[in-house]
Amino acid sequence: MSIELTLLIWSAVLAGSYLFVQSTIYRLDYGIVHAGTPRDDERAPNKWTARGNRALRNFLETYAVFIALAVATELSGRSDGLTQWGAQIWFWARWAYLPAYFIEVTFLRSTVWFISAIGLFLLFIGVAF
Repeated sequence: MSIELTLLIWSAVLAGSYLFVQSTIYRLDYGIVHAGTPRDDERAPNKWTARGNRALRNFLETYAVFIALAVATELSGRSDGLTQWGAQIWFWARWAYLPAYFIEVTFLRSTVWFISAIGLFLLFIGVAF
């Protein structure tokens, strides 16, 4: 199994981690009972809940691209050093991104996001050319 496919499989754990953090923070902010309602009249979230929501949304925005590129790499048989580095960079940067979203260090989150984008770019170049 290629590194890209292995990381794609393990990315399910990564996705679950984002969901777990977001849903846990949400329930701590709003309460378990409120989480079970239709949430029609929801107040604004606190700072941490808003960050959890944004972190999850941001992850999901890049996750589909990673899935497509990892599958394309596997199906095309084009796995090489470039695609392997790209997949690893994206995967580990996305792990770092989750705590970075909650740490108040200027430009840390943006830097980690940029590094993950480089990983996707390397994957794309490796599989497309």
